[in-house]
Amino acid sequence: MFKKLRNRFLIVNLVTISIIMLAAFTTIYVITYRDVQQEIRMDLHRSMEKYQNSFGGETGHPNSTKKNSELPRTDKKPMDSGEFPQVRSISFMLWIDQEANLIGKDSMFTMEDEFYNSALNKALSFNKDTGKFTLDGSKWIFNVQHTKDGAMLVFLDITSQQNILTNLIYTFTIVGSVMLIILYFVSQYFAGRSIIPVKEAFDKQKQFIADASHELKTPLTIINTNADVLLSSGDIDHSQSKWLHYIKSEAERMTRLTNDLLYLTEMDDSRTSMIFSEFNLSEAVETIILTMEAVIFEKNVTLHYDIEPHLTVKGNSEQIKQVVMILLDNAVKYTNPKGSVTLSLKKQRSDVVLSVTNTGEGIAAEHLPRIFDRFYRTDASRARKQGGYGLGLAIAKSIIKQHKGNIYAKSVVGESTTFYVHLS
Repeated sequence: MFKKLRNRFLIVNLVTISIIMLAAFTTIYVITYRDVQQEIRMDLHRSMEKYQNSFGGETGHPNSTKKNSELPRTDKKPMDSGEFPQVRSISFMLWIDQEANLIGKDSMFTMEDEFYNSALNKALSFNKDTGKFTLDGSKWIFNVQHTKDGAMLVFLDITSQQNILTNLIYTFTIVGSVMLIILYFVSQYFAGRSIIPVKEAFDKQKQFIADASHELKTPLTIINTNADVLLSSGDIDHSQSKWLHYIKSEAERMTRLTNDLLYLTEMDDSRTSMIFSEFNLSEAVETIILTMEAVIFEKNVTLHYDIEPHLTVKGNSEQIKQVVMILLDNAVKYTNPKGSVTLSLKKQRSDVVLSVTNTGEGIAAEHLPRIFDRFYRTDASRARKQGGYGLGLAIAKSIIKQHKGNIYAKSVVGESTTFYVHLS
């Protein structure tokens, strides 16, 4: 139980921190992405202005006699002088006519004509005035400026900006992974320390229940014995014997309660030392049915059972018998008069499945998750009339959990309730 509690603390802690880290990394990435895109747009705009100024403004165009050659500038000043906008990224410009033929180019570096033609073809394939593509291992963005005689295409190398975003993702992944590994061990340490007070409180509560149960057994035995002696003496009249029967009945109920509490405590303490062995579950269930026949007959309840023979499981036969007894006893108690109880024991894949169904009022959906809690009763007044304290199903669940099995219930209000036990 405490291991599960520690793991829950650990999972909650890691999930919470992971969400916070993811939100922080996403925020940083989005801000960086917007800054990088803004920088790219500004560099592209500067490049457009530079090449427009180089050819005398937006309407300027190269001389058709200088097709596919380097275009002359309108002045002799270098392109990086203060007169033109400064561009920090590598760029080049291509001029095309109205038939999309390359008629000129201007570049900050010298490249082969094949490179320019490839860039032009990729840009034209977009059929848009802007776009991004990869060429020769570099990432480029282009923008088209249309003129009356053709168009000017400006290309800008954005490899470094894209690498910033890629490296940022890699950095976040590495840093996040390392932080989660460190946080896992740190959280595991503090989760273990955080449940120490809970474990101590649980151990004290368990010890108190065990001590109280032991201390109550002796006075209850004395009360029950004295009541028997007085009832058998014959010196009391009928009205007095009635009160003695009440005392004896309540003493017996208290004895059953203390025995159940003591049993739960002892079972919690012996989970690691329990010895299991292979036994015939079909025979064990039949034995319990035989012992319950008188009770079933008194209650005027019809019992139907279908037991597949020679089904074996590994566990403690006496404890499993107790589970069957608890489920069958509850089914008989809460079955309506002239109702029916159906017991089934079948092999399903690798599990042996026991089901006990009874007709009656059923259990509301909001109660089903809690019916296996200690002292939980859906109808306290009715449970008291039946002589129950709400410990039977808790004992059954503890036994099945100890056997690595599963126990649960399904119910249709006003019709029936079915308890299922899966054992392997």
